[in-house]
Amino acid sequence: MSQLELDPNILPFFSNTAARRPWSRRELLAKAGAGFGMLGLADLLSKESFGAKIDISDNPLAPRVAHNPPRAKSVIWLFINGGPSHVDTWDYKPELEKRDGQTLAGFDKNTGFFADAVGGLMKSPFAFAQHGQCGAWVSSLFPHLARHVDKMAFIKSCWTDSNNHSPALLKMNTGMARVGFPCVGSWVTYGLGSENRDLPGFVVMYDTKGRGLPKGYAQNWSAGFLPGVFQGTGIDTAGTPIENLARRMSMSDVQQRLQFDLAARLNSEHLTRVGDDPALAARIKSFELAYRMQMAAPEALNLGSETAETASLYGLDDPTCGHFAKQCLIARRLVERGVRFVQIYSGGEENQKSWDGHSDIQGNHSGFALETDRPIAALLEDLARRGLLDETLVIWGGEFGRLPVAQKGAAPGRDHNPHAFTVWMAGGGVKGGTSHGATDDVGFKSVENRVSINDLHATILHLLGMDHKQFTFNFNGRDFRLTDVSGVVVDDIVS
Repeated sequence: MSQLELDPNILPFFSNTAARRPWSRRELLAKAGAGFGMLGLADLLSKESFGAKIDISDNPLAPRVAHNPPRAKSVIWLFINGGPSHVDTWDYKPELEKRDGQTLAGFDKNTGFFADAVGGLMKSPFAFAQHGQCGAWVSSLFPHLARHVDKMAFIKSCWTDSNNHSPALLKMNTGMARVGFPCVGSWVTYGLGSENRDLPGFVVMYDTKGRGLPKGYAQNWSAGFLPGVFQGTGIDTAGTPIENLARRMSMSDVQQRLQFDLAARLNSEHLTRVGDDPALAARIKSFELAYRMQMAAPEALNLGSETAETASLYGLDDPTCGHFAKQCLIARRLVERGVRFVQIYSGGEENQKSWDGHSDIQGNHSGFALETDRPIAALLEDLARRGLLDETLVIWGGEFGRLPVAQKGAAPGRDHNPHAFTVWMAGGGVKGGTSHGATDDVGFKSVENRVSINDLHATILHLLGMDHKQFTFNFNGRDFRLTDVSGVVVDDIVS
């Protein structure tokens, strides 16, 4: 928009009250070519909301009351991307040491991805020891987190129905192994809103070591058929945190405010003419949020006000873990300011650039554990001492586990295992120092108190005060919910 158009003296020219005014772009599309252009506009808008219906006439991110008194107010999800090996982290299996190298009877070689590379049972290359008053077994990968096991509730019987990363990631994030569905963060912000009107309700931080996005990319934090305002806002903590947020140097705050006011007035006039249009209403609100974020986001993402002790606790200056430490500290600052849902990804797209240890499981997991162990432990400690852990649900886990048999190679690794993996939770409403469920003697399959992805999602919503069976959204004539038609709350881990 030119400087002339921003001049207040010409604004009446764009008003409906003017005797004569030019057509707006939308009016031109509606009237020209027998209205054919309007079909294109409708398609563009439908791609953002998929026809979703919700009252967003005021503030779509305004805080809303949960079904029940919540135990947690916010969520920090540490997504361990690539499929961390449960038998090398939290699920100690001494039987693997006894049977190292033996054939696993009845094993289907097509369980993982590399049927021709299946070897015998492989003991963990990491030592295990018991920690805390609860006596939880923890791998030597996590010397810092081992000090916090009494805060954690381990779910050791998780399972999923895909051995492929992209659908498994989508399943863990959205409850469905295919695209087009809202993720957990979008459902949570749709249901509960956010406590801070100047920041997004749902923030995502992806790997910043040049490894790229997780497989499935931004579909993992998509709002699906929910209004677009509820999708995750990606933050690049290694570069420009939020693209196109900063105002152009040539534009003053007054000029930009005039620009926003003009756009809002034109959009509002159009909204009045066309009636109920959730997509347009969401767009209007998103412009206002972006304007407010120009002041709030830089302050929230600026770590300069943190003490030297806090920076040292997280390991900000440690070249091995500093990038993840920055993300964990930002996560604490965001939930401290009322952001509802934060998700951090460890690991990127390619196999060895994530926890996807097909080869050299020892080197792969050692490297990623060094990046994450200290920062996550610091996050738990920092939240606790600030009184935030009781109201913040912290989740650690990936999309599936890894097989107890070796994937043969120069340095042996482990292939994908959808039948068993471990997730732990800590903080808001979680019974620390507990363990739910179990795998078989070698960690191949979940056999005791099995927990599905729907069960995990039902438990997360329950801790936030939401009844997953009542929490629905009508789309295409059907009431959808995050947990689809199943899901049972894991009561054993709820305090």
